Amino acid sequence: MHPFTKHHPDSVAALGETRLIASIRRWLGGVSPPAPFGIGDDCAVLGGNPRRQLITTDPVIYGRHFDASVPPRAVGGKLLKRNLSDLAAMGARPTAAVVALALDPRVRTSWLEDFYRGLAAVARRYGVSVVGGDVAQGDGFFGAFLTLLGEAAGPRILLRTGARSGDWIYVTGMLGGSQLGHHWRFMPRLAEGAWLARRRAVRAMMDVSDGLAKDLPALTPAGTWPAISAAAVPISAAARTVAARTGRSPLHQALCDGEDYELVFAVAGRAAGTALERAWRRRFPRIRLTLIGRFIVAGQPAEGSVDLAALHGYEHLR
Repeated sequence: MHPFTKHHPDSVAALGETRLIASIRRWLGGVSPPAPFGIGDDCAVLGGNPRRQLITTDPVIYGRHFDASVPPRAVGGKLLKRNLSDLAAMGARPTAAVVALALDPRVRTSWLEDFYRGLAAVARRYGVSVVGGDVAQGDGFFGAFLTLLGEAAGPRILLRTGARSGDWIYVTGMLGGSQLGHHWRFMPRLAEGAWLARRRAVRAMMDVSDGLAKDLPALTPAGTWPAISAAAVPISAAARTVAARTGRSPLHQALCDGEDYELVFAVAGRAAGTALERAWRRRFPRIRLTLIGRFIVAGQPAEGSVDLAALHGYEHLR
């Protein structure tokens, strides 16, 4: 029995990424523990380790995550950086990685050398040891799959869960337009994530990889919805450029483009947000921090807020 079908209702495309992941959890049954020890957060926390070890994995695939316009060194760097962004989202630091390749036999050796040199440069910068991997033939295909280990950078790990009604919603950096180059030029927010994890007022966090419109629901506590101020969303210049080409609004691009690799996090509603903002500016003066909204009771009106239900970020298989 081959794995492919021409009958759409029988395909994974009919499920989409979100429902497929839910199905995988069900198929795995008891061998997949609940998050954060299993599927469901930016990284999985490996139980029984006194240093609270974490693990995550992400690929780069030609034609999906990069094309011929991206230098091979940048492709290798992106592979590691997008995994580092997952660790940043939990306030962790990296330790070691393994890389598996699926290679068409026609891949140029010089291209692959530059890919690995780019990967090595980022690994040296962030103190990652690349300790192994695998190579397999993939006809008509290039994919590199990195698994990254890390550990808590401080006394606690931040999860996607933990926010409450009334908590403030903050985001780092600027959003949207990543397809103009940010998707491989970005810097993972490791120092920022570790700093935020040490602040007790920060209750939950994740990275923005599929677009804020798709990612934010994972941070939203039950019985609430995120009241996001359209005027507060930090829209990048690249998002405005893309919007001029697509005919969509700059706000739409900022919320839906994906591959921003910024951090979105919840701060306790009782906390003095201005104190956190002042401390942030002293520690990270070149990186913007924006209060974009608040989690409020579901059904409660919020004038001027964005209808996120009418938007969607990037979803695989759709």
